[in-house]
Amino acid sequence: MSTQIPTSVPYAWPHDSSLSPRTTALIVIDMQRDFLSPSGYFSTQVPPEALSRFQALIPRLVSLLSTFRRAGFPVYHTREGHAAHQATITSRERHRSKIGGGEIGSQGPLGKLLIRGERGHEIIPELQPLPIEPVIDKPGRGAFVHTELDKMLRAKGIQNLVICGVTAEACVSSTAREASDRGYDVLVVEDGVESSSDELRIWSLEALKVEGGLIGVTGLKKDVIEAIESWVNIREGR
Repeated sequence: MSTQIPTSVPYAWPHDSSLSPRTTALIVIDMQRDFLSPSGYFSTQVPPEALSRFQALIPRLVSLLSTFRRAGFPVYHTREGHAAHQATITSRERHRSKIGGGEIGSQGPLGKLLIRGERGHEIIPELQPLPIEPVIDKPGRGAFVHTELDKMLRAKGIQNLVICGVTAEACVSSTAREASDRGYDVLVVEDGVESSSDELRIWSLEALKVEGGLIGVTGLKKDVIEAIESWVNIREGR
């Protein structure tokens, strides 16, 4: 039984028609209060109107996540943040974030900004992970560096990744690039990611697809959902 997303660009994904719960996982990137709340870390770094773009993303990801769960596909969540001792925050990162308006580790309305265990570090209620869904805590942008995500995926035989979340130009892009370098076939959901501006989102998505899909492919949420539901229908002989 094989299924692909023929409308993905620049090639039908996955390239070897291996879409199934044994080979394919959804990764939801950094849907945390610190990035989506007006009182969180990201609100110190971007104009107020940018957060409304992130809020509009939530129902789209709820739909995508629900589809993967119903079909029995594995799901992984990531959170960006540093341990309470803050030893992984470099002087450059403190300097950069302070210039942006909210120094990482400083006190904010939701607790210390981007610090594990604080309210701002938590994933939003609408996308709360199930007990069986691993949560990857990462100190930087990419989900593979300084984490056990690669080991987790390889232990299950996962070779295809559907990536969604925030932001397209930073954590999503970094994770897609790290995954590609490790041999995974990557699809980033075009309307399942957001940035502080349309220009940033579009540029980030286009950069993934150069040279025939150097980093991976992109596809629309509805087409991803349709492919997952088609797989279920084939499995159940409908």
